[in-house]
Amino acid sequence: MTETTRTPRGAAPAARTAPALPDLDFEGWTCPAPLRDTPSVVMGHGGGGAMSGELVDHLFLPAYGTAAASELGDSAVLDVGDGTRLAFSTDSYVVRPMFFPGGSIGDLAVNGTVNDLAMSGASPLFLSTAYILQEGTPLAGLDRIAQAVGAAARAAGVRLVTGDTKVVDSASGDGVYINTSGIGVIPDGVDIGPRRARPGDAVLVSGDIGVHGVAVLSCREGLEFGTAVESDTAPLHGLVADMIATGADLHVLRDPTRGGVSASLNEIARASGVGIELVEGDLPVPEAVRDACSLLGLDPLQVANEGKLVAIVPAQAADQVLQALRAHPLGRSACRIGTCVPDHSGMVVARTGLGGTRVVSLPIGEQLPRIC
Repeated sequence: MTETTRTPRGAAPAARTAPALPDLDFEGWTCPAPLRDTPSVVMGHGGGGAMSGELVDHLFLPAYGTAAASELGDSAVLDVGDGTRLAFSTDSYVVRPMFFPGGSIGDLAVNGTVNDLAMSGASPLFLSTAYILQEGTPLAGLDRIAQAVGAAARAAGVRLVTGDTKVVDSASGDGVYINTSGIGVIPDGVDIGPRRARPGDAVLVSGDIGVHGVAVLSCREGLEFGTAVESDTAPLHGLVADMIATGADLHVLRDPTRGGVSASLNEIARASGVGIELVEGDLPVPEAVRDACSLLGLDPLQVANEGKLVAIVPAQAADQVLQALRAHPLGRSACRIGTCVPDHSGMVVARTGLGGTRVVSLPIGEQLPRIC
């Protein structure tokens, strides 16, 4: 038994020697959150936020060199001569679960690529479909997905003209992954791109935000919320065509999918060199989405959407464009949520109900993985 020495009451305590610390290998420490300097791919690299951007800017683009396009948007605008411009886009869908309230990976794969084309003002014409299937996936489920792909393509008025199928072993996949690529034609006189936002422009949104992400989350891991929320997945090219028909000079269109409205507006602000100021009280967040985000500590501005668009238009055209949006079934809840400003270039801020402002930052990684 070790003898303990006590200091008499009132006497100064004897000096103690600090215990020696062991040698610590800080390089071996790990963090549960994705690190910006991680040496391996993490889920955040696919979230559409800052980590996705860094992967493109610091790995892919340097590797591609002069073979890479200078404009990086949802779709590429290609001049094929004789005044004809095509929009070309590709996207991959890995949503889990494959079936969710209001939709499935099948209609999501069609609508998502149709919408990427529409954000350039294009009328979508043709899609490819490529499936990566996990060995052991029930054919009944695959048939259900294929039926959804066909129905969504017919509803959007696009042709499925080519495709591919691959199967991976049961330990290498997770059901069904789908890649779709699309081609569309851009009308004459339409010039829509992320660099065209200007100070004074109005920021519009076509309806309630955060719905798709919460719908997928509601059936994942057995989570349930008090009110049923269905995905807003839908093709938006008809809505965009109505906006173009107003004759307004549409500066920027984006469908705020991965990373939500926050990621889309931050990317626009940086590309155009403007600041964007939102009015928090004007954001159309449904009560069920707000409650779910509050419960889970999520920001509705960073939750994915699959049937909404953000539009940046000259202030004098805002009312005219809003009228066209609200006349369409997919834009009935359209509203103005902010303004492009010359201050704080490249940043997005929101005015709160208390009169202050907060920075609406680009998400670092991914709030909700496997949403689309």
